[in-house]
Amino acid sequence: MQESVVYQRIIRQGIEQGRREEALSVIMRQLPRRIGIVALELRSQIEALSLTQLEDLSEALLDFSTAADLTSWFNSVKEN
Repeated sequence: MQESVVYQRIIRQGIEQGRREEALSVIMRQLPRRIGIVALELRSQIEALSLTQLEDLSEALLDFSTAADLTSWFNSVKEN
């Protein structure tokens, strides 16, 4: 069973979901320390990001100092 294609796909999906949840958790802990309170609308946008986008945000937030920086980051993501 462990060698089946379906089993392997389920395992990969579970691993990716776990990585995404961990990335989201770290970002949601770090952002308030960088920019203060994160508005509910921005939190919702963050929660909708893919794993790749969360990884990009985790690097970008190191340069943030205000919520406007986060909003600008979202605007640049939409453009790309």
